[in-house]
Parts: sequence; structure tokens; C-alpha cells
Amino acid sequence: MLAGPTGVGKTALSLRIAERLGAEIISADSRQVFRGLDIGTAKPSSDELSSVPHHFIDERNIGKPWSAGRFAEEANIRIGDILRRGALPLVVGGSTLYLEALVHGLAKLPDSDLAIRAELNKQISTREGAQMLFEELQRVDPEGAASLDPTKTQRLVRALEVYRATGEPWSSFFPKAEPPPYRYRVAVLTRPREELYARIEARVDTMLAAGLLEEVRQLMETRLTPDTNPLRAIGYQEPFAHLSGKIDYDEMVRLLKRNTRRFAKRQLTWFRRRSEYDWVDLSEFGSPDEAADAILGRLSGNARKGRVISRP
Repeated sequence: MLAGPTGVGKTALSLRIAERLGAEIISADSRQVFRGLDIGTAKPSSDELSSVPHHFIDERNIGKPWSAGRFAEEANIRIGDILRRGALPLVVGGSTLYLEALVHGLAKLPDSDLAIRAELNKQISTREGAQMLFEELQRVDPEGAASLDPTKTQRLVRALEVYRATGEPWSSFFPKAEPPPYRYRVAVLTRPREELYARIEARVDTMLAAGLLEEVRQLMETRLTPDTNPLRAIGYQEPFAHLSGKIDYDEMVRLLKRNTRRFAKRQLTWFRRRSEYDWVDLSEFGSPDEAADAILGRLSGNARKGRVISRP
């Protein structure tokens, strides 16, 4: 499994490794699964998709239900199919909850309470709603709050919905997770912070040049709104705000870059909680091909002298 923050270089490296192994890529990205979300999700190009078999890319229409639990269930089925064909699965992504569901399993939570959820969604839509609800979760379930990205409002709502419906902390259900059927070797890709942030800012510029605003205009023309679940994310919220006249172009660019940098930092913080994961600093290699050779050599016990996989 290749994991890591946005902009680190997962796609390029995964293609090299998959080609060398004859592997099929399982995308663990929460938004690339949706059709029409191409530029804002940094979806692999058509040439990249045709070079290696990919799963969970362009498989759902926006608005169709999709979740970490559903992803894990379907991914486990496909991984079994890939193995039975004599091929290897290579899981690639940065959506932390999706990776958690696949590698460690998810708890069986109580059924949804639609009335409580509606009230929470009403609260979260206010200006300070998300922050107030996160502070509430910190009071009633500090362990659960510590594991949650406060910008992931859907998960925040679910955590408080469970607590209000049952009186039990959301985190109390974690130990009840069913063990997953497969074990993974997880490599977290990283780079020095300044280098990673420079790559992120350059990628934002590339997305805008490639037509990100036009992509969002087309979404708006189909009457999709920034409150639609897969669009409640960095890369779409900012263009929606600009095209709606709420912020000017320069402010949109500033927010896109700032918010993406902050998101990458939160991803890295989450990955560091897993001491069993291996870390690969891509700045130590001159190209994705060199990094792929080194990682595969390390896994086969024939790595070149030097630190290829390390701890953060």
C-alpha cells in the first residue's frame, strides 16, 4: 500500500511499481471514484489509467452513496478477485478513513438516527457550527475527537449522532471493529515540508491552467451545490465561492494553496499515529523510477545500501 499526503507524488510512483509488479491499482481516494470530478481531485490522466488497471476511478455518479465502510467492503471483494487471477493489488491513496477501514477495519456503529442527523446538519451549516460541534465532541468523547479531522464535517456529524442516540462515546465502538481479511505493508510517502508545499502550490497553478474553474462551472450548471457531499472539500469549495461572487480570483488562489497545505499537514499528523507504517522520503531519489526500484529492492531484501524505508 502506498499512502501519503496530497501532492507528494503517489500517482507517478504507483504507476512505476504497478508496471514492475504486474499489479492492479486500488484507488483509496474518497472523491476520485466520482465521475466529473477530474481536475479538482488530481485524477490520473486517461493515458495513466490505460497503462495499469485501476479500480474505484470514475465508478459513481455524484450524489450516489459512498463511504469508507462501503469502499472497504467492495475493495476486499476486488482484492480477492485480483489475487485469484494471480495478480497483485496495490492500494494507493491519501483518504485516511478509507485506508483505516481497509487496513484496520471499521466498527459496526448503530443505525442512523435521521432526526438527530438533520438537527446536527442544521447546526453545522451556521457560521461557527462546525467549530462548536467539534468542541462538543471534545467534551463528550475526547478520544474520538483526537482521531478526527475537524474539517471532515460528515464524520463529525456521525460521531455526535452516535453519542446523542446512544449516550455512548463514538470511540467506544472502535474496539468492536471486525478484523480485515488481508494484511498490508504500508509505505507512507513524504518529502521535506518546504518541498511538499512548493509541489502543492505548483499543482494548484497547474489545476487552474487545466480548467478547474470550467469544471466547477459545469458542476454548477447541473445544479450541484457546494453542500453536495463529494464537493464539500478543498479544491471545490474555493472555486464555488469565487464563481458565486463571494471571493475574488486572487483570494481563491490563496485559499486553495493555503487550505491544501493545511490538509497535507493534517494527513501527515494522522499517519504518524501509526507507528507500524514505514516511511519513504521521495526527496532521496532522483525520479519515480529510481524510487520504485529502491522500494521494490528493499521489499525483496536487495535494497541498495542506505536508508530506503525509515520511521518518521
